[in-house]
This record gives sequence, C-alpha cells and structure tokens, in this order.
Amino acid sequence: MVYSTPVRAAAFKSAYGPKYQFQPNLNGWNKTTLFRASVRSASFGGAAVVGALLYVSGIPRVQQDVLQKIPFVGRYFVQPEVHPQDNPF
Repeated sequence: MVYSTPVRAAAFKSAYGPKYQFQPNLNGWNKTTLFRASVRSASFGGAAVVGALLYVSGIPRVQQDVLQKIPFVGRYFVQPEVHPQDNPF
C-alpha cells in the first residue's frame, strides 16, 4: 500500500495542470507592469511639460533660454529688432 505523504505528493506533477514558474518582482510589480506604468507616467509627464511651456511662453527669459533652442519651432519665438525711430515708447 502506498501512503500519500507530503514528499510523495510534491513529487507528482500532472501533465494537464498549470505550468507555474517563478516571476521576479519588486514589491509585487513585475517587469510588464513596471514598463506599462513607466510609459503611462512618461506620457503624462510629457504633456505636463508641454502645457507648462505653453503657459510660460510669454516670458522673454524662457523664450530666449528654452524655446528658441527647439528645432523648427525656435524661429517663431525670435523677436525682430525694432528701429528706435519706429518704437512708439
């Protein structure tokens, strides 16, 4: 007679059961979840940066230091020189 001991039961593995494998994680977050969360947070962060630049685009220091250095868009923020006689102030 064969007794079902824990050692004997652990050695048996059904061919029709689920195939469990170790998945490394960091506090319950596996690599797929971390990748998806990082992509989503990067897209929200990028939208926040673009919104902040649009909000502060009227400040001359931001125009000169940041916005004029963006390719293809920087020439929009270059202020033309006004001749002193044409200046009403």
